[in-house]
Amino acid sequence: TAIVITEQPISVSVPVGYSVTLRCRAEGRTSLQYQWFSQYQSVCCQIPGATKEDLPITAQQSQLYTCRINDLYKNAVFSDWVKVEVHQCVARGLPPRLWRGEPVIVLNPTEQRVEVGKPLQLQCAAMGVPAPSYQWYRNGNLLEHQKKKKLWITHAKVSDSGTYLCCASNSHGEHWTNAVDIHIGGATSPPAEYLQLCRLVSPLATGKIALLVGNNRYQHHPNLMAPVTDVFELSLLLEQLGFQVVSLLD
Repeated sequence: TAIVITEQPISVSVPVGYSVTLRCRAEGRTSLQYQWFSQYQSVCCQIPGATKEDLPITAQQSQLYTCRINDLYKNAVFSDWVKVEVHQCVARGLPPRLWRGEPVIVLNPTEQRVEVGKPLQLQCAAMGVPAPSYQWYRNGNLLEHQKKKKLWITHAKVSDSGTYLCCASNSHGEHWTNAVDIHIGGATSPPAEYLQLCRLVSPLATGKIALLVGNNRYQHHPNLMAPVTDVFELSLLLEQLGFQVVSLLD
């Protein structure tokens, strides 16, 4: 307790070549000395000349960092380990000189079809200073234990089907990934909606066919008013152009 760290360094997630400064502050009974260390691929080493409270870094590769503080009585403490995560590809439309550290999505999850009992993995990534925290959602509902960049379900169930998205947030704000649909089912059984559509379309398969789908109801948006009217008007127009029309709602 002779040395008390008053400001811990923070993890960051930045584009390659970005300049960032790690900060550590401490108080003690005597004057204090600082020494920074880095760890890359399990090898930890002292950073030559890094003997000040602030450590300026030009990000080149993802590494871990910590700071040792000692006083004149040979007391010593270490700061928290923090990660400087480096992304090799800067997000489109994000000049680093204009960036203030708000979360920016650099990797979106992708739509998947997974057999029942097989593993499901979704992944996203975001830049941010401080490094963003993550929270996954399914069908608009928060998933209590899914708070990492990777969402992992060891044995997928039919109930795990739905629309997934993730929120990356830090002290500057939040940013959401794209929403993706995840389908959990048998290996060879097509969805019931697909079979129903095939039955509707197959008698008409010799001519020009127009499939119109009007969506009034959305899980994450207020109900719409116009799709029914739009589908009706488009049906009349397409029939005049010689199409066989199949109209579906929701």
